[in-house]
Amino acid sequence: MSTLDEILNEINKAKTIVILTHENPDGDAVGTALALYKQLKTMEKDVDLIIPKYSRCFENLPGLKEAAIEKGTKEQYDLAISVDAATIKLLNGWSNYFEDANEKIVIDHHSTNSMYGDINYVEYNSPACAQVMYEIFKYYNWNISIDIGTCLMTGIITDTGGFQYSGVSKQTFKIASELLEKGVNISKIYKQMLATHSRANHELKRIALDRMEFLEDGKITFTYITKKDEKKVKAETGDYEGIVNEGRNIEGVEVSIFLHELDDGFKASLRSNDYVNVSDVCLMFGGGGHIKAAGATMHGTPKKLRDKIVAEVKRQLK
Repeated sequence: MSTLDEILNEINKAKTIVILTHENPDGDAVGTALALYKQLKTMEKDVDLIIPKYSRCFENLPGLKEAAIEKGTKEQYDLAISVDAATIKLLNGWSNYFEDANEKIVIDHHSTNSMYGDINYVEYNSPACAQVMYEIFKYYNWNISIDIGTCLMTGIITDTGGFQYSGVSKQTFKIASELLEKGVNISKIYKQMLATHSRANHELKRIALDRMEFLEDGKITFTYITKKDEKKVKAETGDYEGIVNEGRNIEGVEVSIFLHELDDGFKASLRSNDYVNVSDVCLMFGGGGHIKAAGATMHGTPKKLRDKIVAEVKRQLK
Protein backbone atom coordinates (compact mmCIF):
# COMPACT_ATOMS: atom_id res chain seq x y z
CA MET A 1 0.00 0.00 0.00
CA SER A 2 1.42 3.38 -1.01
CA THR A 3 1.68 6.29 1.41
CA LEU A 4 -1.19 8.07 -0.34
CA ASP A 5 -3.34 4.93 -0.08
CA GLU A 6 -2.56 4.78 3.64
CA ILE A 7 -3.60 8.42 4.04
CA LEU A 8 -6.91 7.86 2.25
CA ASN A 9 -7.54 4.77 4.36
CA GLU A 10 -7.09 6.81 7.56
CA ILE A 11 -9.32 9.59 6.25
CA ASN A 12 -12.06 7.12 5.35
CA LYS A 13 -11.87 5.48 8.80
CA ALA A 14 -11.92 8.73 10.79
CA LYS A 15 -15.12 10.37 11.97
CA THR A 16 -13.52 13.42 13.62
CA ILE A 17 -10.63 15.20 11.90
CA VAL A 18 -8.62 18.32 12.72
CA ILE A 19 -6.51 20.23 10.17
CA LEU A 20 -3.56 22.27 11.44
CA THR A 21 -0.85 24.44 9.96
CA HIS A 22 1.96 26.69 11.15
CA GLU A 23 1.56 29.92 13.12
CA ASN A 24 1.49 33.19 11.16
CA PRO A 25 0.26 31.21 8.14
CA ASP A 26 1.10 32.32 4.62
CA GLY A 27 -1.03 31.78 1.54
CA ASP A 28 0.33 28.29 0.98
CA ALA A 29 -0.60 27.18 4.48
CA VAL A 30 -4.06 28.78 4.43
CA GLY A 31 -4.91 27.76 0.87
CA THR A 32 -3.80 24.15 1.29
CA ALA A 33 -5.58 23.71 4.62
CA LEU A 34 -8.80 25.28 3.39
CA ALA A 35 -8.87 23.18 0.20
CA LEU A 36 -8.51 19.99 2.26
CA TYR A 37 -11.15 21.17 4.71
CA LYS A 38 -13.64 21.74 1.89
CA GLN A 39 -13.03 18.28 0.48
CA LEU A 40 -13.45 16.56 3.85
CA LYS A 41 -16.72 18.43 4.32
CA THR A 42 -18.02 16.95 1.06
CA MET A 43 -17.18 13.53 2.52
CA GLU A 44 -19.41 14.41 5.50
CA LYS A 45 -16.55 14.30 7.98
CA ASP A 46 -16.76 16.13 11.30
CA VAL A 47 -13.76 18.34 10.58
CA ASP A 48 -12.24 21.38 12.29
CA LEU A 49 -9.82 23.82 10.66
CA ILE A 50 -7.72 25.59 13.27
CA ILE A 51 -6.25 28.88 12.01
CA PRO A 52 -6.55 31.43 14.85
CA LYS A 53 -4.91 34.38 13.08
CA TYR A 54 -4.34 35.17 9.44
CA SER A 55 -3.64 38.16 7.23
CA ARG A 56 -6.48 40.28 5.88
CA CYS A 57 -5.45 39.42 2.35
CA PHE A 58 -6.88 35.91 2.85
CA GLU A 59 -10.29 37.07 4.06
CA ASN A 60 -11.84 36.68 0.63
CA LEU A 61 -10.79 33.06 0.20
CA PRO A 62 -14.04 31.12 -0.27
CA GLY A 63 -15.43 30.05 3.08
CA LEU A 64 -12.38 30.85 5.20
CA LYS A 65 -14.21 33.16 7.65
CA GLU A 66 -16.79 30.47 8.34
CA ALA A 67 -14.33 27.57 8.47
CA ALA A 68 -11.33 28.82 10.47
CA ILE A 69 -11.63 28.56 14.25
CA GLU A 70 -9.30 29.52 17.10
CA LYS A 71 -9.35 26.24 19.00
CA GLY A 72 -10.58 22.70 18.56
CA THR A 73 -14.06 21.54 19.46
CA LYS A 74 -12.90 18.09 20.58
CA GLU A 75 -10.57 16.96 23.35
CA GLN A 76 -9.33 14.20 21.07
CA TYR A 77 -9.72 13.65 17.33
CA ASP A 78 -9.65 10.41 15.40
CA LEU A 79 -7.25 11.98 12.93
CA ALA A 80 -5.02 15.08 12.83
CA ILE A 81 -3.57 16.36 9.55
CA SER A 82 -0.76 18.92 9.53
CA VAL A 83 -0.08 20.78 6.28
CA ASP A 84 2.87 23.00 5.33
CA ALA A 85 4.57 22.69 8.74
CA ALA A 86 8.09 21.24 8.82
CA THR A 87 8.16 20.54 12.56
CA ILE A 88 5.58 19.98 15.26
CA LYS A 89 6.77 23.02 17.20
CA LEU A 90 5.61 25.23 14.32
CA LEU A 91 2.07 24.23 15.23
CA ASN A 92 2.81 26.19 18.39
CA GLY A 93 -0.15 26.44 20.78
CA TRP A 94 -2.22 23.94 18.80
CA SER A 95 0.25 21.04 18.71
CA ASN A 96 -1.71 19.27 21.48
CA TYR A 97 -4.52 18.57 19.02
CA PHE A 98 -2.00 16.85 16.79
CA GLU A 99 -0.20 14.95 19.53
CA ASP A 100 -3.41 13.74 21.18
CA ALA A 101 -5.07 12.47 17.99
CA ASN A 102 -5.39 8.73 17.47
CA GLU A 103 -3.69 8.98 14.06
CA LYS A 104 -1.39 11.70 12.76
CA ILE A 105 -0.64 12.66 9.15
CA VAL A 106 1.89 15.18 7.86
CA ILE A 107 1.63 16.64 4.33
CA ASP A 108 4.42 19.02 3.43
CA HIS A 109 7.12 20.10 0.97
CA HIS A 110 9.94 21.42 3.19
CA SER A 111 13.32 19.68 3.00
CA THR A 112 13.70 20.23 6.75
CA ASN A 113 10.57 18.25 7.65
CA SER A 114 11.20 16.15 10.77
CA MET A 115 8.68 13.44 9.82
CA TYR A 116 6.70 13.85 13.02
CA GLY A 117 3.52 12.08 11.89
CA ASP A 118 2.49 8.44 11.93
CA ILE A 119 2.25 8.84 8.15
CA ASN A 120 4.37 11.45 6.38
CA TYR A 121 3.93 12.56 2.78
CA VAL A 122 6.62 15.10 1.97
CA GLU A 123 7.46 16.13 -1.60
CA TYR A 124 10.75 18.02 -1.27
CA ASN A 125 10.84 19.09 -4.91
CA SER A 126 7.43 20.73 -4.90
CA PRO A 127 7.52 24.56 -4.81
CA ALA A 128 4.34 24.71 -2.69
CA CYS A 129 2.37 22.48 -0.36
CA ALA A 130 -0.68 23.45 -2.40
CA GLN A 131 0.92 21.76 -5.41
CA VAL A 132 1.37 18.61 -3.32
CA MET A 133 -2.27 18.81 -2.30
CA TYR A 134 -3.36 19.28 -5.92
CA GLU A 135 -1.58 16.06 -6.84
CA ILE A 136 -3.29 14.31 -3.91
CA PHE A 137 -6.68 15.48 -5.18
CA LYS A 138 -5.87 14.11 -8.63
CA TYR A 139 -4.62 10.77 -7.24
CA TYR A 140 -7.86 10.28 -5.29
CA ASN A 141 -10.01 11.55 -8.18
CA TRP A 142 -11.49 14.16 -5.85
CA ASN A 143 -13.38 16.91 -7.63
CA ILE A 144 -11.57 20.24 -7.79
CA SER A 145 -14.27 22.88 -7.74
CA ILE A 146 -13.60 26.53 -8.55
CA ASP A 147 -13.53 27.29 -4.81
CA ILE A 148 -11.05 24.52 -4.06
CA GLY A 149 -9.00 25.46 -7.12
CA THR A 150 -8.90 29.07 -5.92
CA CYS A 151 -7.54 27.93 -2.56
CA LEU A 152 -4.88 25.75 -4.18
CA MET A 153 -3.90 28.45 -6.67
CA THR A 154 -3.54 30.93 -3.82
CA GLY A 155 -1.03 28.60 -2.18
CA ILE A 156 0.93 28.07 -5.38
CA ILE A 157 1.06 31.77 -6.28
CA THR A 158 2.18 32.91 -2.84
CA ASP A 159 4.84 30.25 -2.30
CA THR A 160 6.32 30.69 -5.77
CA GLY A 161 6.23 34.49 -5.63
CA GLY A 162 3.96 34.54 -8.65
CA PHE A 163 5.87 31.74 -10.47
CA GLN A 164 9.23 33.52 -10.17
CA TYR A 165 11.20 31.24 -7.82
CA SER A 166 13.55 28.54 -9.04
CA GLY A 167 11.47 25.67 -7.61
CA VAL A 168 8.76 26.30 -10.20
CA SER A 169 8.51 23.40 -12.65
CA LYS A 170 6.63 22.65 -15.83
CA GLN A 171 4.16 20.75 -13.62
CA THR A 172 3.44 24.00 -11.76
CA PHE A 173 2.43 25.68 -15.01
CA LYS A 174 0.46 22.60 -16.08
CA ILE A 175 -1.54 22.81 -12.85
CA ALA A 176 -2.10 26.53 -13.38
CA SER A 177 -3.36 25.81 -16.88
CA GLU A 178 -5.74 23.13 -15.64
CA LEU A 179 -7.11 25.39 -12.91
CA LEU A 180 -7.51 28.23 -15.39
CA GLU A 181 -9.61 25.90 -17.58
CA LYS A 182 -11.81 25.18 -14.56
CA GLY A 183 -12.54 28.89 -14.22
CA VAL A 184 -10.10 29.87 -11.47
CA ASN A 185 -9.26 33.57 -11.80
CA ILE A 186 -5.48 33.48 -11.55
CA SER A 187 -4.91 37.16 -12.33
CA LYS A 188 -7.32 38.17 -9.55
CA ILE A 189 -5.54 35.88 -7.06
CA TYR A 190 -2.17 37.31 -8.07
CA LYS A 191 -3.38 40.87 -7.57
CA GLN A 192 -4.94 40.11 -4.16
CA MET A 193 -1.97 38.12 -2.85
CA LEU A 194 1.05 39.92 -4.31
CA ALA A 195 0.10 43.24 -5.86
CA THR A 196 -2.24 44.78 -3.27
CA HIS A 197 -0.91 46.08 0.06
CA SER A 198 -2.51 47.72 3.07
CA ARG A 199 -1.50 51.20 4.08
CA ALA A 200 0.01 49.76 7.28
CA ASN A 201 2.16 47.43 5.20
CA HIS A 202 3.34 50.40 3.16
CA GLU A 203 4.21 52.34 6.31
CA LEU A 204 6.05 49.39 7.86
CA LYS A 205 7.96 48.89 4.64
CA ARG A 206 9.04 52.52 4.70
CA ILE A 207 10.27 52.18 8.30
CA ALA A 208 12.15 48.98 7.45
CA LEU A 209 13.77 50.55 4.38
CA ASP A 210 14.92 53.55 6.41
CA ARG A 211 16.60 51.13 8.86
CA MET A 212 18.13 48.88 6.26
CA GLU A 213 21.83 48.15 6.63
CA PHE A 214 24.14 46.90 3.88
CA LEU A 215 26.76 44.48 5.14
CA GLU A 216 29.63 42.45 3.70
CA ASP A 217 30.22 44.74 0.70
CA GLY A 218 26.50 44.93 -0.03
CA LYS A 219 25.94 41.18 -0.20
CA ILE A 220 23.73 41.18 2.89
CA THR A 221 20.89 43.49 3.91
CA PHE A 222 19.44 43.64 7.40
CA THR A 223 16.40 45.42 8.83
CA TYR A 224 13.70 44.92 11.43
CA ILE A 225 10.25 45.95 12.68
CA THR A 226 9.19 46.17 16.34
CA LYS A 227 5.86 45.91 18.11
CA LYS A 228 6.11 49.67 18.71
CA ASP A 229 6.38 50.24 14.96
CA GLU A 230 3.33 48.07 14.33
CA LYS A 231 1.31 49.89 16.96
CA LYS A 232 2.31 53.25 15.49
CA VAL A 233 0.92 52.39 12.06
CA LYS A 234 -2.02 50.35 13.43
CA ALA A 235 -0.76 47.20 11.76
CA GLU A 236 -2.71 43.95 11.78
CA THR A 237 -1.67 40.32 11.39
CA GLY A 238 0.37 39.87 8.23
CA ASP A 239 1.07 43.55 7.52
CA TYR A 240 4.81 42.79 7.69
CA GLU A 241 4.56 40.25 4.86
CA GLY A 242 6.81 40.85 1.86
CA ILE A 243 9.24 43.20 3.59
CA VAL A 244 12.01 40.60 3.56
CA ASN A 245 11.93 40.61 -0.25
CA GLU A 246 12.80 44.32 -0.41
CA GLY A 247 16.42 43.57 0.45
CA ARG A 248 16.72 40.58 -1.86
CA ASN A 249 15.49 42.63 -4.81
CA ILE A 250 18.42 45.06 -4.58
CA GLU A 251 21.22 44.59 -7.10
CA GLY A 252 24.25 42.81 -5.65
CA VAL A 253 22.45 41.46 -2.57
CA GLU A 254 22.71 37.72 -1.97
CA VAL A 255 20.92 37.45 1.39
CA SER A 256 18.16 39.59 2.90
CA ILE A 257 17.58 39.35 6.67
CA PHE A 258 14.39 40.69 8.22
CA LEU A 259 13.25 40.55 11.84
CA HIS A 260 9.78 41.27 13.11
CA GLU A 261 9.00 41.29 16.81
CA LEU A 262 6.68 38.69 18.33
CA ASP A 263 5.10 38.62 21.77
CA ASP A 264 8.16 36.67 22.86
CA GLY A 265 11.27 37.24 20.75
CA PHE A 266 11.71 37.92 17.04
CA LYS A 267 10.84 35.99 13.91
CA ALA A 268 13.85 36.02 11.59
CA SER A 269 13.04 35.70 7.88
CA LEU A 270 15.85 35.10 5.39
CA ARG A 271 15.84 35.13 1.58
CA SER A 272 18.71 34.43 -0.80
CA ASN A 273 19.19 34.94 -4.52
CA ASP A 274 21.70 32.52 -5.99
CA TYR A 275 23.80 30.24 -3.82
CA VAL A 276 23.42 30.72 -0.05
CA ASN A 277 21.33 28.01 1.62
CA VAL A 278 19.37 30.05 4.17
CA SER A 279 17.63 26.91 5.41
CA ASP A 280 20.99 25.69 6.72
CA VAL A 281 21.52 29.08 8.36
CA CYS A 282 18.14 28.97 10.09
CA LEU A 283 18.66 25.38 11.22
CA MET A 284 21.49 26.70 13.38
CA PHE A 285 18.86 28.67 15.30
CA GLY A 286 16.20 25.97 15.53
CA GLY A 287 14.35 27.02 12.39
CA GLY A 288 14.39 25.89 8.78
CA GLY A 289 12.54 26.14 5.50
CA HIS A 290 13.73 26.14 1.90
CA ILE A 291 17.14 26.72 0.35
CA LYS A 292 16.26 30.29 -0.65
CA ALA A 293 13.53 31.09 1.88
CA ALA A 294 13.68 30.18 5.54
CA GLY A 295 13.05 31.45 9.05
CA ALA A 296 13.57 30.97 12.77
CA THR A 297 12.27 32.32 16.07
CA MET A 298 15.03 33.90 18.14
CA HIS A 299 15.52 35.86 21.35
CA GLY A 300 17.68 38.93 21.86
CA THR A 301 17.99 42.49 20.63
CA PRO A 302 17.88 43.19 16.90
CA LYS A 303 21.59 44.06 16.84
CA LYS A 304 22.64 40.90 18.68
CA LEU A 305 20.45 38.76 16.44
CA ARG A 306 21.84 40.55 13.38
CA ASP A 307 25.39 39.68 14.41
CA LYS A 308 24.54 36.02 15.06
CA ILE A 309 22.76 35.55 11.75
CA VAL A 310 25.33 37.45 9.69
CA ALA A 311 28.13 35.33 11.20
CA GLU A 312 26.41 32.19 9.88
CA VAL A 313 25.60 33.71 6.49
CA LYS A 314 29.23 34.77 6.03
CA ARG A 315 30.28 31.12 6.09
CA GLN A 316 28.49 30.62 2.81
CA LEU A 317 29.28 33.89 1.06
CA LYS A 318 31.59 33.79 -1.92
